[in-house]
Amino acid sequence: MEREQYLAVIKPRMPEKRYIHTVGVMETAINLAHKYGEDVKKAETAAILHDIAKYADIEWMENIVRDEKLDERLIGWGSELLHGPVGAYIAQSEFGITDEELLNAIRFHTTGRANMSCLEKIIFVADMIEPNRRFDGVDRLRKKAQKNLDKAMSACVRHTLAFLIDTKQPIYPLSIECYNDMMNREDSEG
Repeated sequence: MEREQYLAVIKPRMPEKRYIHTVGVMETAINLAHKYGEDVKKAETAAILHDIAKYADIEWMENIVRDEKLDERLIGWGSELLHGPVGAYIAQSEFGITDEELLNAIRFHTTGRANMSCLEKIIFVADMIEPNRRFDGVDRLRKKAQKNLDKAMSACVRHTLAFLIDTKQPIYPLSIECYNDMMNREDSEG
């Protein structure tokens, strides 16, 4: 499928505000893919599909987790975490996408994980810094993304964890593993 076809498919599945966000993520991901030598078409597709399950029924998503033998730890976490892995499932089952790196970029765009690929980092970062995002520190994250993808990824993960801690929310284990991985990489780089 081409960009316009994917956009036409996702638009009725989300509110207008989320669609605008998705277009912003797509544009940001394309920019970052060009900048960091990543496959632009993969970045574009992953960005368009990253929130395809965001507004799906939670019970249905939990059934997908069980039926497809996805990470059982996802049960009970709600749409915020379920929509990534279920979005990857939809990309594969509905659109026939088999590229594992592209699917992982969708799957881990909210939690992160250890040993993320360049494409996974691009989608994670693009989701946080797209032009419609408005939160304290977003401009700093945007500047980092234009200089160094790994440092931007690390800053985005730290920002997310600080938010979760400040608002007294639980942190999904993969996000902690992502943080630890990013810190270990920074330590080894000196």
